[in-house]
Amino acid sequence: MRRKIPNLGALMAFESAARHDSFTKAAEELGLTQGAVCRRIAQLEDHLGVPLFVRLPRGVKLSEAGESYSRRIALRLDEIERDTLALMSQPSRGVTLELAVMPTFATRWLLPRLARFYAQNPDISLNLSTQTRPFLFDGSGFDAALYFGLAGWPGTQAHLLMHEDSYPVCCPSLLKRRKSLTPEQIAELPLIQQATRPYAWRDWFSARGLLVPRDMMGMRMELFSMSAQAAMLGTGVALIPAMLIEEELREGRLAIANAHAHRDDKAYHLIVPEHSAASEPLARLRDWLLEEARAEAPRGPNSYALRK
Repeated sequence: MRRKIPNLGALMAFESAARHDSFTKAAEELGLTQGAVCRRIAQLEDHLGVPLFVRLPRGVKLSEAGESYSRRIALRLDEIERDTLALMSQPSRGVTLELAVMPTFATRWLLPRLARFYAQNPDISLNLSTQTRPFLFDGSGFDAALYFGLAGWPGTQAHLLMHEDSYPVCCPSLLKRRKSLTPEQIAELPLIQQATRPYAWRDWFSARGLLVPRDMMGMRMELFSMSAQAAMLGTGVALIPAMLIEEELREGRLAIANAHAHRDDKAYHLIVPEHSAASEPLARLRDWLLEEARAEAPRGPNSYALRK
């Protein structure tokens, strides 16, 4: 028996009072009387053997132990609420998979294709959460991850989905009626740096036989979507995978400045814990992702709707 777990009602009263620094506001939020909130918190303090609040002549404030405990309890209550909502959102007799994703890849590549997945798998729901770095699956709540990088996470299986071909892109006005820019011309423009690909411009110029002293200078963006927006606003030239900006290219809001692509050694993978590799829902997700990735055959710049 879990004899040390306090009453949930007492924890909710404590979390609310800690957040508001007020028993009265906690009572209003929970639909209780102030006396009921006081009793629940007093029972919790008796259970813990630790004072959680300092009673003042006018009001209360958290004790040092109460501050530490309130932060942890708030996280646990949020997790309980999230798990409850996830269960309530499941289709009857279905299953929900928690998927860690790269934000721009999920928004621009995965989401437009999900309708096809649900049409083939109506009994599976996917919850997507942003996670950009490797992590340990145990205790994370995630069933799988879509990750850009090198495979080889401990205790996992990695399924290669695709590489990314990044092109220099800019606002069409920067081309000044030219069809493209030479690498030397691009080197003279402000370069938009991608925080997750710090050496991308250096590698791109090196492949063109250029040594550019300022190849790592320029504003640095965390997400490709931010880099795309900056390029559309005429801030400079960004190196972005074309598959993530197809809409902007098609509509002429961005133009490919040079037809040479940069291909990173890293790639997009589906990462699955070894202990879940035999899961039938995960296997269906894996097979679908691999099929969609195969359809995303490498394309040259002319396959995108370029500025004429």
